[in-house]
Amino acid sequence: MRISIVTISYNQRQFLAQAIDSVLAQQGVELEYVIVDPGSTDGSRELITSYGARIHHHVFEPDRGAADGLNKGFALATGEILGFLNSDDEFLPGALAAAGRELLRRPDVDFVSGCGYFIDAAGSRTQRIVPTELTINDYVHGSATLFQQGTFFRRKCLERSGGFNPTNRTSWDGELFLDFLRHGARHAVIYEDLALFRLHAESISGSGRGFDQYLRDTDRLFEKAKGRPRTTADRWLGKAYRATKLLRHPRYTLERLAGRA
Repeated sequence: MRISIVTISYNQRQFLAQAIDSVLAQQGVELEYVIVDPGSTDGSRELITSYGARIHHHVFEPDRGAADGLNKGFALATGEILGFLNSDDEFLPGALAAAGRELLRRPDVDFVSGCGYFIDAAGSRTQRIVPTELTINDYVHGSATLFQQGTFFRRKCLERSGGFNPTNRTSWDGELFLDFLRHGARHAVIYEDLALFRLHAESISGSGRGFDQYLRDTDRLFEKAKGRPRTTADRWLGKAYRATKLLRHPRYTLERLAGRA
C-alpha cells in the first residue's frame, strides 16, 4: 500500500535534512514524498532539490500559511495512507510500516497515532509522548493528547473532511483530526514509538507564540463540534474530563505509571 508523506518547510534548513532523511530512510512501504516550501531564503530549496527524484513532488510557490501549504501538498499525493511531518520533526525507523500494518490489520479504524518523544534543538530526547484515543468530547474538553507527528490516516478521511482549514494558524492539525471524527472516523493508538517532536525557540509550540489566538480557536472548534458556544457548564465539564482522563484511558495511564510517558 502506498503511503504519501507531505512536509511543509519554511526557513528551517538547520533541521530540514534530518527530517527528509528520516522519511526517505523508511523501509517496507511504497513511499511517495511531497515537500512544500513557500519561499525559503536560507538554502532550504537548494537542499530540497539536491535530493533529486527521491522527492517525488515539490511545491515552490507562495501560500497562505501552513494549512494552505499542506492542502497544496496533499493535492499531489496519490497514496491510500497519508501523513505529514514538519521540517523540524523526524520519523523513527519503521514508523510508516507500523502505521500501514495497523491500518491493514484493522479495517474498522480510519486513522492511527503512535507514540514518540519530544526532542530539543540538539536532538536529545526529553520526554516520551503517549497519545490518547481521540473522541470529539475529549478533544473539545481539552482532555485529548494528540501526537500529529505519529498520526497517519486513510485517504477517505481527508476527502470527507475537505482538508485543512487555511484560516487556522494555531491548531490546523487538531482541527483536521476533529473534522475526521465529526465525519464518523474512528481513531486508534499504536503503542510503538514512531516519531520525534522537536521543541525549540523558533517553533510555534516551543515559543508560545499565538497562545491567545489558540484559545480563541479552541472555543471556535467547540462550537463547530457541538453546534453552540461553550458555556460555563461546559467549562466545568471540561475540568471533569481532564480530572478523569487517567481513568478513561487505561492504556495511556499504564504507560505513564511505567515511567515511559
